[in-house]
Formats: sequence, structure tokens, C-alpha cells
Amino acid sequence: MSNNIEELKEISKTVRGDIISMLTESRSGHPGGSLSITDILVVLYFKEMNVDPKNPKDPNRDRFVLSKGHAAPALYSVLARKGYFDPKELNTLRKIDSRLQGHPSMKSLPGIDMSTGSLGQGISAAVGMALAGKIDKKDYRVYSILGDGELEEGEVWEAAMSAAHYKLDNLTAFVDFNGLQIDGDITKVMNPSPIDKKFEAFGWNVLTIDGHNYEEIIDAIEKAKNYKGKPTMIVCKTVKGKGVSFMENEAAWHGNAPNKEQCEQALAEIGGNR
Repeated sequence: MSNNIEELKEISKTVRGDIISMLTESRSGHPGGSLSITDILVVLYFKEMNVDPKNPKDPNRDRFVLSKGHAAPALYSVLARKGYFDPKELNTLRKIDSRLQGHPSMKSLPGIDMSTGSLGQGISAAVGMALAGKIDKKDYRVYSILGDGELEEGEVWEAAMSAAHYKLDNLTAFVDFNGLQIDGDITKVMNPSPIDKKFEAFGWNVLTIDGHNYEEIIDAIEKAKNYKGKPTMIVCKTVKGKGVSFMENEAAWHGNAPNKEQCEQALAEIGGNR
């Protein structure tokens, strides 16, 4: 478990490099939103969450649900680098018979707490897990990451209402607020703003941070753990395609894989060890 922010940043470089390499190899996938949540995932798995790769089904473990399931490459890399499976398997992403499907499958890969892909269902499952923890009087916490475009799903708001109603203060969710979805600017497709005020109106404790600032991510998670009586939503201002100059803030990189030349340029920009 790493507590050193510089170490966390180096892990994030490795993860971002994995994402680019995986997608280049598979020639399909979602780089933009995978790169924008990398820092949040690294803090969760390498600093915060109570998880053990040697005992992935520990009933007392913290749970994580990637509600924006198309960002699976980021989660796969983090799980591999954490020790759930050999990082060499990352190159099988989206290939026939691979355990690394286009969206996370809890039946095929250790460390996946919920299969996701259909937007809105992940946060709903996370609410159920948190409610189960309350009923069973367990101390585990539940974390989930949503996309900002995902907020267009009505099911998200049913889940938000339920979480507040049952006072699920063991639930912390993050919105990856990078401002872009597959069809472009979220404010032009179906404007969810103000995101913070909406979740506050639904009864959540809401924090707004820079989703690439490690100090802010760590501090927000700590505040969420200490807040009683309400679930916490951490609205993370992020950059789609973070770390790769030609992908940053470009909606076209929502679901397109880089070619070999683009891969080499991206890896050179990211740096780090792989």
C-alpha cells in the first residue's frame, strides 16, 4: 500500500501507458475516459481501499463498481498492477476468449465486484452493496465512478434518491466530469449541470475537486469517510484523454484506439516504467 504521492504518480504513468498499449493492441476501446479516471483509481487501489489480491472475495473487503464500464482498460491495468493477475494478460484485451472483455465481467476476472457496461446500472448496484453493508452491520465501504454523460440515465437518479433515503454514508461515488461524451460536449447533448447542486438536492454530501490532484482526491475521500448520515458524491473535474496531448479534451478519442505511430508518441509523452 503506497502512501507516497510521488509513488502514486509513477503508478499512474504505468497505468496510462498500459491503457494506450492495450488499446493499440486490441485496435478498439475507450482511451479518453480511461485516462481521465486513472488518478482516482490509483488512489483508491494503492492507498485507500481495503482489498487483498490474494483474497479477492474477502467478505469484509471494500467494494468498487466501475459504473462507466467502458473505461475498463483503466480498471484492468490497476488490478493487474495491484497483483490480481499477470500484467502480461493486459495485451489480450477484447480478444476472443480473453478474460478482459470490453466491459468488466465479475464472472471472468478476479477483483471485479460487479459486471457493468449498461450505464446507470453500476451506481445502482453500488447502492445495493452499501445497503447490504448497513443491514449486515459490516464496516466495508463501497466506491463507484460514474461518467458525466452517464448522468443522462434516469436510473442514476433513482439510485441517488435511494442512497440518500437509506443514509448510506458508507458509499462514496465519483463523477468523472471531463465535459465530453461520445457525441461531444455534454452541455450540448443533454446538460447535467449544475451536477453538484443536483446531488445536493437529492440529499448527498457533495465535494468538488480537481480529479488529477492527488492531495485533493485523498482529502476528499477522507472527508467522505468522516461524514455521517449521507452518501458522498465527489465531483471530479478531469481532462478527457489526460496525459496524451493529442487526446486531451477531444471527444473523438472517446471510443477510438490509437495506431502504432500514435501509440509511440503517447507512450513517450506519458513516460514511466512498463
